Amino acid sequence: MRIIAGQWRGLKLADVGEGDAAAHLRPTSDRVRESLFNIIGNQGGQSPLVGARVLDLFAGTGALGLEALSRGAKHVTFVDDGAKAQKLVRQNIDKCRAGDATKLLRGNACDLGPNKDAPFDVVFLDPPYGKGLGDRALTSALKNGWIASDALIVWEENSPQLPPAGFFLKEHRKFGDTHITFAVPA
Repeated sequence: MRIIAGQWRGLKLADVGEGDAAAHLRPTSDRVRESLFNIIGNQGGQSPLVGARVLDLFAGTGALGLEALSRGAKHVTFVDDGAKAQKLVRQNIDKCRAGDATKLLRGNACDLGPNKDAPFDVVFLDPPYGKGLGDRALTSALKNGWIASDALIVWEENSPQLPPAGFFLKEHRKFGDTHITFAVPA
C-alpha cells in the first residue's frame, strides 16, 4: 500500500498484509484508491480536495485521508475505535510527517457527539461491510455538525448504498467487488 499521487507520491505505508478480519481492517486497494481519487479530481474546476478539511471515518490505516492530504487537503481528522487501526494510522501519519495537519480520534464513528470545530468538506467512510454502520455514521455526523452543507461524501462498501435521509446520491461506481457511493448533503 502506497500513496498514489501528490507530495508523498510513492511513499510506502505501514503494511497490514491482507488486512485483519478480527479488527475489520480491509485496506482499500491502490487501484481502487487511485480510481476514486481520479473521480474526485475530475469534478470540474479545482479539485474539492485542495484546501479541504477531510473527515476519514472508520479510518483503518488512514490511507484515504493521507492520500487526500498528499493531494492538497489542509487537514484530516481520522476516526477509528480499534487499537490496531489507531496504531496503523499513527504510524502512517508519522511516515508522512503529517502530525501538524492531522488529528486522530479514538471513538465510535457512529456516535461522534457534537463537533467543536469547523465542519468537514470531504468525508470518507469505509465501514465494515454489510453492517449498516455507514448509514448510522453519516446520520450522526450530519446531526452533530461534522459535515459542511456542500460536502462530498465518499462511501466504500461491498454493495451500492443509498444515502440516509439528509443526503442526495450523486453516483455509484463499481471496482471489482468494491462499490463507491458518492453523495452530498440534501
